[in-house]
Amino acid sequence: MASRIEKGALTNWWWTIDLWLIAGFGILFVAGIVIDMAASPPVAARLGLPTFHFVNRQIGYLAVTVVVAFLVSLASPRAVRRTALLLYVISMALVCATLVYGAEVKGARRWISIAGIGIQPSEFAKPAFVILSAWLFSEAAQRKGMPAAILGLALLPATLIPLILQPDIGQTMLISVVWATVFFIAGLHIFWVAGLGGLGAAGVTLAYFFVPHVTARVDRFLNKGAGDTFQVDTAMDSFLSGGWLGRGPGEGIVKRILPDAHADFPFAVAGEEFGILACIALVLLFMLIVMRALYAAHRAEDPFCRLACAGLIALFGVQSVINMAVNVQLIPAKGMTLPFVSYGGSSLISLGVALGFLVAVTRRRPRAEMSDLWKGPMPRVASAV
Repeated sequence: MASRIEKGALTNWWWTIDLWLIAGFGILFVAGIVIDMAASPPVAARLGLPTFHFVNRQIGYLAVTVVVAFLVSLASPRAVRRTALLLYVISMALVCATLVYGAEVKGARRWISIAGIGIQPSEFAKPAFVILSAWLFSEAAQRKGMPAAILGLALLPATLIPLILQPDIGQTMLISVVWATVFFIAGLHIFWVAGLGGLGAAGVTLAYFFVPHVTARVDRFLNKGAGDTFQVDTAMDSFLSGGWLGRGPGEGIVKRILPDAHADFPFAVAGEEFGILACIALVLLFMLIVMRALYAAHRAEDPFCRLACAGLIALFGVQSVINMAVNVQLIPAKGMTLPFVSYGGSSLISLGVALGFLVAVTRRRPRAEMSDLWKGPMPRVASAV
């Protein structure tokens, strides 16, 4: 183990990170691989692929994710902002490109192929969006003469409009909730809370009436006779099959017919093979990670780091809740991954970026270093990037 008196970037990184937070994510990584080993072989068999095809690819994605998270976590708050700005511009340009060049799947254009590799750009836009929102709202609080608050407000529609055009209603709702969280922590007046809540309700209502696949999913959720509910019904059968203690690793039966078990329903597979008690333990693990990150946000002295930490962990927590709620039929079906558990390249690597940002803004830094971020005249918003 590195000594406190040793010098170097790696040593400084080790002694300034939140080890409890890192330990929580490490346990989640291991749990994700174990669950993927249970969920993906039946999917591979149905597709005529080698048994551990998805497992091997997931381990490869996870290795890249860990490297990306580590490299990003070395950044200073200023470097985090600059990285996020660059990532946001690139990812939103690719989101717009999907509207023209993306492959249409189930009536939506969310993926684009670059050098033969399929990428979902909206996944990478999410962590960058959180960082930019936190930066703009923290600037608005620090420098009253800057138009940062207006830019922070404008950032939301600029991000959501291309997503709605794809359409990707799930990501739209997720980003809206996270943005509102950052805005609220930054000092949102109760008037704005009511207004944003009303706009959100209006948006959901419009989506129900004008987006066909949203209409179909809500109708199936409210009335099982309104359409095919095989996926969610099979997911519930997985929990019933596993009971409290599960059938045992590799002994699942219902998972063999569960569509997208490795991507959308790994929580249900965990319920069948490892039991409801294991699912409760997984929920507690997610909860502990969120609570630890919120504690780190609470103790952060720098406004930007506080808002960024809260926004990033809100992104992680809300996405987790949505996936698990779909698995147990608490909300209508939505193809959203369970962080660091579900199979996926774009999703996993983008979560690695978010994790790197989270570690970077929660690292312990001397008070003098943090005050330097706000020292001296800053006549332009861009000068703080």
